[in-house]
Amino acid sequence: MTLAFAVLGDSIAYGQGAARPADTLGARLTAVLTRDGHAVDLRVHAVPGADSRGLAAQVARAVVRAPDLALIVIGANDLTHLVPPRQAGTLLGDAVRRLREAGAEVVLAPAPDLSVVPWVPPQMRMLVSTGSRALRQEQTRAAAAAGARIADIDAVTSSAFAADPALFSADRFHPSSAGYAVIADALAPTVRDTVTGRGSRGPSPARPGRPGR
Repeated sequence: MTLAFAVLGDSIAYGQGAARPADTLGARLTAVLTRDGHAVDLRVHAVPGADSRGLAAQVARAVVRAPDLALIVIGANDLTHLVPPRQAGTLLGDAVRRLREAGAEVVLAPAPDLSVVPWVPPQMRMLVSTGSRALRQEQTRAAAAAGARIADIDAVTSSAFAADPALFSADRFHPSSAGYAVIADALAPTVRDTVTGRGSRGPSPARPGRPGR
């Protein structure tokens, strides 16, 4: 049976900065699941530049295909657009709840620590790190309450990106292909566990048929 996999969120979820489509986050995680023996139908609904205020429209597109698995990567633009953490968390929780109602298992990768981005001035790094952490906490609280699994990979990925400038693309903000490999490797255990555990978290709401499946 084909696993319908939806990726929602921002430019990182979309794959901006990757040299090839195969290097993007969705493609890399699809390759992991394929190696595990799953047939995967990947649909990327993420939009570069999106923050949590754009999630509802992405969810509306995603649920048409009744995804089995949804990955949400969001938060960097909430920080740069100064979206209040509580508002961002509420919008994220609504998105997770709608996906769960459609029968999807949801994995959230919360906001990264933007203080490791090269163009952040050294004197601003502590403030940016504190803001990133506050948003991540609100996201985690709201998404977990709505039924998402949380893949808080920041401790691993931030250290890697801080240590290796090659993990950033030429714009010094988005990941490079090598950076996406680091993020995908960090996310893979949670994604694989979620797929393995599908159906073990109690009954899902009734879901519509899947066109074209």
